[in-house]
Amino acid sequence: MNRNLSKIAVPVGVVGIVLLLVVPVPAWLLDILIILNVLLALTILLTTMFVRKPLDFSVFPSLLLVATLFRLGLNVASTRLVLGDGFAGAVIEAFGHVAVDGSIVIGSVIFLILVVIQFVVVTKGAERVAEVGARFTLDAMPGKQMAIDADLNAGLITDTQARERRAEVSAEADFYGAMDGASKFVKGDAIAGILIIIINLIGGIAIGMLQRGMEIGDALNHYGILTIGDGLVTQIPALLMAVSTGMIVTRANAESDMGSTAATQLTQSRTALLIAGVAAIAMAFIPGMPILPFVAVGVLLIVIAQRVKAKEKAEAEAARAAAEAEAVVAPSETTEDLIEQMRVHALEILLAPDLVDMVSGASDDLLGRVRALRRKVAMELGVVVPPVRTRDSVELPPSTYAIRIAGVEAGRGTAPGGRVLALGDALDALPGTPTVEPVFGLAGKWVPAELRHSAELTGATVIDRVSVLVTHLSSVIGNNAARLLSREDVRVLAEGVKQVNPSAIEDLVPGMLSLAELQRVLQGLLAEQIPINDLGRICEALTLRAKVSTDPEGLIESARQALGPVLAAQHLDGDILRVIMIDPALEQSMLEGLRPSEQGTQILLDATRIEAILGSLRTAVGTVEASGLSAVLVCAPALRPAIRRLVSAQTGGLPVLSYQEATASNVKIETVGVVRAHDTIAA
Repeated sequence: MNRNLSKIAVPVGVVGIVLLLVVPVPAWLLDILIILNVLLALTILLTTMFVRKPLDFSVFPSLLLVATLFRLGLNVASTRLVLGDGFAGAVIEAFGHVAVDGSIVIGSVIFLILVVIQFVVVTKGAERVAEVGARFTLDAMPGKQMAIDADLNAGLITDTQARERRAEVSAEADFYGAMDGASKFVKGDAIAGILIIIINLIGGIAIGMLQRGMEIGDALNHYGILTIGDGLVTQIPALLMAVSTGMIVTRANAESDMGSTAATQLTQSRTALLIAGVAAIAMAFIPGMPILPFVAVGVLLIVIAQRVKAKEKAEAEAARAAAEAEAVVAPSETTEDLIEQMRVHALEILLAPDLVDMVSGASDDLLGRVRALRRKVAMELGVVVPPVRTRDSVELPPSTYAIRIAGVEAGRGTAPGGRVLALGDALDALPGTPTVEPVFGLAGKWVPAELRHSAELTGATVIDRVSVLVTHLSSVIGNNAARLLSREDVRVLAEGVKQVNPSAIEDLVPGMLSLAELQRVLQGLLAEQIPINDLGRICEALTLRAKVSTDPEGLIESARQALGPVLAAQHLDGDILRVIMIDPALEQSMLEGLRPSEQGTQILLDATRIEAILGSLRTAVGTVEASGLSAVLVCAPALRPAIRRLVSAQTGGLPVLSYQEATASNVKIETVGVVRAHDTIAA
């Protein structure tokens, strides 16, 4: 019932406002409505002070419009009573007498001061802030959207979190746009209030003299009091709403309400409070100044400064005690300790000493991002990334990080403190250090963090330094997933499959293949960026193949065939698979030159012809990449392993599929190049 009442309250209220403009209301009802108007404005003002961020009060622009219409309706109703009956209720009369205080001039001056405060100061400032806030929010939307996409692609956030952040960005833009328009209502309300007061005063004097036979002084006194009272009961709520508008558009996102934030930030400097207190006491001795108020304020500020000092001292002692509690006595050099120090970690991140602040323990710090990345890799590749050890290294240059796999450096980059990486073509006007993005090789610039918005306005994609490091780590993990898959990992994965599909594992391990052989097959798949999360299907295919041969190359190809459409799906552009073919005559000669070896099948051709083939392939790949596209090389199934070994190091890991793998799913094949053995020779 309460929900239904809330649903119809605003529509009924708007209808009532419309009736105020047409239907006369008695004085007692007008008193109730005026009190309700004042309390509504006060409630809205207090709410703006206690919200943590503007979007927590997103209904404010609509409430502002309704409250403005409500005040205008009250103006019309009160004008009808003032001019018609010469009496508009006890509230208006009380406000008039209190403000006038026996003098119509005093009342007029007070009213004009309120109008100046509202119209010239508060309303004008709120309008400007709302306009600038809306402009900057709309300009920053593309950069924020790209940052969300970058975090999503890096695995730092989930799809649900990305949708929530996109919705928040859109809602923020809508809110500031609505506030830009709503501030015009506040300005119009102030102008309308002034005009209504002038009309009331002139109309009241005219009615008093012409219809009621009053002297001009009596008419001015009587209707002036009512007019000023009417103006005050509407201008005070209007002033509160104008202050609320300025309050909501000047609030930045905070972790607490305005009062708590202001108290914390105003008392953060003990020195400032102490100087202000001493200055207040010194001003008390200026000749003619009242001593008591200045001394009282000065003493109060000094007392607050001393309390801040005591608080800082207590916090410092608590931090020191915590540090002492965490400090451990250097252990003795036992055999176990030496073995632990000798152990080579599978995955390490080394940070220069000036980068240790990236490991802050916050929810969005480096360690939290790495945990999210491990989950993302597990979902995409089906392999559990070992825990990442993070430590500092004095051997690294300033602002440098290094990524190690099994103690060997696999990647290095920079992430200077207080800066963000801007990627774009129009960065010459921004100060900063030019660099090259370590994963995609894009030209960029490390610009000061305070210029982030300026960089976004140039159309650049801005990435924080933690995201740069995590993206680099993700690339290193993807390129070295085969090295990171240990024997123990394979055992754990096999146990997991055994719980849901026991026959797939029991028939294969250890009867047909050992864990070492299964590990070698899975490493072969990961080396070509093929996910192994469908381990049950892979084991079923290996079971059939192992009955014929346990040759690793044949086992890997059998596993690939079992995965079917997954292989081509990784390289689709919509439903199109762009392929580079091999000239049929060349492919036939390759089949004739195919020979087995200990490392797998190899193609025996003379060196000149091999170089010609690789040159033709590099030309075809370069042509495709120049068009902003990507392609795969396709060949006969028997040739695929040998060709993959031949071209992987020469073409940056170009994917190689067999004809069956490329056509395993219902996709459109588009040939974008042909490899021939005579292209390079002819050139």
